[in-house]
Amino acid sequence: MDLENGTMVKEFILLGLTQSRNIQLLVFVLILIFYLIILPGNFLIILTIRSDPGLTAPLYFFLGNLAFLDASYSFIVAPRMLVDFLSEKKVISYRGCIIQLFFLHFLGGGEGLLLVVMAFDRYIAICRPLHYSTVMNPRACCALLLALWLGGFVHSIIQVALILHLPFCGPNQLDNFFCDVPQVIKLACTDTLVVELLMVFNSGLLTLLCFLGLLSSYAVILCHVHGSASEGKSKALSTCTTHIIIILLMFGPAIFIYTRPFRALPADKVVPFFHTVIFPLMNPVIYTLRNQEVKSSMRRLLSRHVVC
Repeated sequence: MDLENGTMVKEFILLGLTQSRNIQLLVFVLILIFYLIILPGNFLIILTIRSDPGLTAPLYFFLGNLAFLDASYSFIVAPRMLVDFLSEKKVISYRGCIIQLFFLHFLGGGEGLLLVVMAFDRYIAICRPLHYSTVMNPRACCALLLALWLGGFVHSIIQVALILHLPFCGPNQLDNFFCDVPQVIKLACTDTLVVELLMVFNSGLLTLLCFLGLLSSYAVILCHVHGSASEGKSKALSTCTTHIIIILLMFGPAIFIYTRPFRALPADKVVPFFHTVIFPLMNPVIYTLRNQEVKSSMRRLLSRHVVC
C-alpha cells in the first residue's frame, strides 16, 4: 500500500516539547542521563532472568518480557527527540510518522495486555495456588505471550488503517514532539468526528476497561491475601503493590490521552512525555527494586563479571 496515497503532505514539522532553548537543553541533558543509566538496567534485568536457573517461574518470564517491551518502546520516541533538540528544523516524513505511530501502539498495546497477563498470573498464584503449576505451564505462558503480541499488532493496525484513509493537504505542523493519533487527526482535511470516535473506542475504551479490570482483580487478590495467614503474605502484598504502581503509571497517562475527544489541553505535551519517555524505562526497574530474588541474582551476576 502506498502510504502517501490520497495525501499531499510529504512531511510533518514537529513543534517540539517547548520552544525555549534553555528548557530544551535542560530536558536533553536529563533525558540523556536517564537514558544512559536506566536503559542498560533494563537489559541487565533481561540478562539476569535468562542466565539464572532459579528465575524460571512465570512471574520472571513475564518480567523479562516487560523489560524487553519497555526497552523497545523507549527507542520509538526518545532517540529522535534527543536528535531534534539539537536540530533547528524538526521534520518527520509522512511514512516515518506512520511507522512511529504503528510501533507506538503495537508495543504499547502489547504491554497493556502483558500487565493483564501478569495480573492473571498473580491471581492464580495467590488465590488458586494448587492449580498454579497446571494452569501456568510453559506452553500456556508462551501462548499468552503470543496472544498479547498479536493483540498489540491488531490494535495498532486498526489505528494505522484509520489514519491512512484520512486526506492531508495542509497544514503540516504537529504540535508535539512525536507522531500520535490525537495530533495527526487534527491535521486531516476532512470531518474526523467518526474517526475520532473509532479511535477513542479502539484505544480509550479498551484502555479504561483494562485499567478497571486490573484494579478489580488486584482488589480481589489483596482481599484474599489480607484474609490469609500464610507466611508468604508480605511477599504477595509487595508484589501486588508493585504491579498496581506500574498499572497506575502506564494506564493513568494513557486514559488521559485516549479516552477523550482530541481537543488541546495544557498537559497534552507533559503527560505524553512521561508516558512515552520516562515511565517505560522505569517500569522494570521498579519491579526489580521490590523483588528480592531478582536483586540477589543480579548482584551475583555482576560479582561474577567483576571477578572475571
